[in-house]
Amino acid sequence: MNREHYDEYLRRFNARDYQGVLDFFADDLEVSFAGYALKTKQEVLDFYAFLHTYINEQIRITRFISDENSIAMEAIVRLEGIKTLSPETLAEKGFERLVGLEPGQVVEIPQFIHYHLKDGKFTHALCAIYQTPDL
Repeated sequence: MNREHYDEYLRRFNARDYQGVLDFFADDLEVSFAGYALKTKQEVLDFYAFLHTYINEQIRITRFISDENSIAMEAIVRLEGIKTLSPETLAEKGFERLVGLEPGQVVEIPQFIHYHLKDGKFTHALCAIYQTPDL
């Protein structure tokens, strides 16, 4: 996958075009972050529909390398609270390891994001924080 194709995925993600985002994923997938693994398109859709009710998330790429089998990148994930996301709400949804934000609170998280590809679609998205943000 080249950068231009990935940028279209990112445009859809940042625009909250969830169906468009899922078009980039294979049916057999796994999205891993913070000790969680989403393994179906419906789980990915449900997670982001939930999260983006409370948080505006934007991803900005700072480094990008790709070939036909993988993408390796560094990015800044900017999260801005738009509605209080409490620890209780996170726990109810099964995401107690995540940290909620208050409206207007902003955090920028440097991440390594690595994708595995098959036939031009994401099969694995692995996200790792490489610098703990100030909360």
